[in-house]
Amino acid sequence: MTTWKQGRLREAVESAVRRVWLLRHSRAVKHASNDEGATLVEMALSSVVLLMLLFGAIEFSFMMYTYHYISDAAREGARYAIVRGDLCTGFSMCQDPNGGPGATSTDITNYVKGLGYPGIDSVNNMSVVTKWYEPVSTTTPGGAATTTWSSTACDPTSSTCNIPGAAVAVTVNYTFPLSIPFWRITTFNITSTSQMVISQ
Repeated sequence: MTTWKQGRLREAVESAVRRVWLLRHSRAVKHASNDEGATLVEMALSSVVLLMLLFGAIEFSFMMYTYHYISDAAREGARYAIVRGDLCTGFSMCQDPNGGPGATSTDITNYVKGLGYPGIDSVNNMSVVTKWYEPVSTTTPGGAATTTWSSTACDPTSSTCNIPGAAVAVTVNYTFPLSIPFWRITTFNITSTSQMVISQ
């Protein structure tokens, strides 16, 4: 074979190899650019779900934090009420030297809202409901006396249900504002009740 033919053959082979390489390379680049577009869409969709879960976990933590303080506020309100019954002494609202008149529902609400828990909007999102229950004494067949409380609340200003032995229940309601992206529920109601027996 002559060198001229060998040179032409070598050029033809190199040209064919170059074309195959370019063809494969252009397909790889084309597939890579298609994959990059798909990856971008997948990343956008998965980021939305990931951010919803992340913000949901953060909001759930804030909600548990709020519940802790709301339940503590209910207990503090009940403790405040049980030592400020109609026969109370030693507090500013116990004006009568013989006792009374004791804490009213407004007094308890103001006390609970004034506790000042950090991060809790007690002025706009909190409500406090106080109910009193009269004691009902019963005797068991063995002769032991037991005390239960009536199932209906009574008015402490018109009856004797704010006396030692009666029960007081303080319920604190809080409207927790939710802010989770792409979530339609905007508030969550948190409620806690504490009931104790009036001691004075």
